Amino acid sequence: MISQDPTKRKLLSAVSHGSIFFSATLLAVGIPIAILLVSDDPIVKENAKEALNFHLNIWLYGIIFAILIIVLIGYVLLGILGLVSLIMPIIAILQILGDANKVYRYPFIFRVL
Repeated sequence: MISQDPTKRKLLSAVSHGSIFFSATLLAVGIPIAILLVSDDPIVKENAKEALNFHLNIWLYGIIFAILIIVLIGYVLLGILGLVSLIMPIIAILQILGDANKVYRYPFIFRVL
């Protein structure tokens, strides 16, 4: 059964992308995973996968940039990463709220899922 309710689609997709604002722990990743497992809507599932990929990329880049603190460039890169992790989900949420039938794709990330 595929959900065609645009309000539900917008809400679940926006919550998936906005989950990064809840915390940097497993709770933030658990929300898109739960939505991925519970929803029957293919667009919501794709948005949840994209949100998970973004989380994984932010964690990976954070680890790499933290290691680069040794050569002092890591401080700048972590600052940029912090801004990106705030701005990109907001853009994703706005795009989803504008068009419920769209899957938002984050630029410059590795898609694991």
